[in-house]
Amino acid sequence: MKSHLYLLQLDLSQLPFKFALLSFISAFVVTLICIPPIINLINRFRLYDVPNARKLHSTPIPTMGGIAIMAGMMVSLFLWFPFSNELALVAFFFSVAVLFGLGILDDLKDLSARYKFIIQAGLAALIALSGIRITSFEGLLGIDELPLAAQYSFTIIAIVGITNAFNLIDGIDGLAGGIGFMSLMTLGFFLTLSGDTNTALIAFALAGGILAFLYFNFNPAKIFMGDTGSLLLGFVTAVLCVRLLQVNHMIEGQALPNAPVFVLGIVLIPVFDTLRVFATRMWKGNSPFVADRTHIHHLLTNQGFSHGFAAKLICFFHGFVLMEVYWLRSIKQEWVLLILLLFMLLSTLLLKKMGSILKRTGSSFAVQPQQVIHE
Repeated sequence: MKSHLYLLQLDLSQLPFKFALLSFISAFVVTLICIPPIINLINRFRLYDVPNARKLHSTPIPTMGGIAIMAGMMVSLFLWFPFSNELALVAFFFSVAVLFGLGILDDLKDLSARYKFIIQAGLAALIALSGIRITSFEGLLGIDELPLAAQYSFTIIAIVGITNAFNLIDGIDGLAGGIGFMSLMTLGFFLTLSGDTNTALIAFALAGGILAFLYFNFNPAKIFMGDTGSLLLGFVTAVLCVRLLQVNHMIEGQALPNAPVFVLGIVLIPVFDTLRVFATRMWKGNSPFVADRTHIHHLLTNQGFSHGFAAKLICFFHGFVLMEVYWLRSIKQEWVLLILLLFMLLSTLLLKKMGSILKRTGSSFAVQPQQVIHE
């Protein structure tokens, strides 16, 4: 049985972390090598993210960088992952392949939101049926073991919701990739601590691909990940979150005593931002699915801040949330949940007023000439 593990007690020379490092480096190298020829290929076939009334970049930018991320992840897993015919693995990789294809079609044809939602819900249901499910809230709000119907319902809602939250936050250079990278590294780390070293390899492989992609995506971006990449990133992150909840509940001496709120912290910024924006649109009498400029990154870019500053600041907040939920692991989950919600409300208010606050102090940041709104 596993005893409770702390970060400072971790021996990084352990075999699982050696394979994690190999998985990460392999994906990083393959993605780094793949992106330049993919940019050339996209330029040749003119597969651009084209400026329009809603997108403020002035020149067409190559998209579908998710192809390189997918290539890096799959080559890495082919080298280091112990594939088998286990139902959950078959369902996962089948779902990844379908969603990857969906992302490519969406980048090429701009598919309807309803069509994408139906496919995502079907894939989420397949994941739940394969055995990867949210089985317990571990005492959060007084709820422990979930009835089977609730397990399926919460799993499908979580996977579809997180997938789209990452897709919607992919609005400025480096933001979705930066948040995704930190989330995946955290998931891989704690999946390893929880004993699921094989699933952890998936997290580290995708993280390696994302980090290589960020080299080309940080402002000014040479390529966007597109829906090809953001749907892949969101879906894999969502499934790994569910898996971490599941395995943490199964072991004695849990690596994460407050796993539900910790996992929420891993995806808090994209999920909270999506819920806030949808609620605001409906409050104004608009459809929640009609795009506007009210996402968390817009709160900064609308004030004239550069993409680089906005992405780095939001990623800093994300890193702070990850540390916060770990530091508060011994506190009752309901209190941690309340602290997280208050933090996001105060952070949103701070970002709205950032321009006027800095103006009063005499500080200034350069406006980025090419501002990109992908949603």
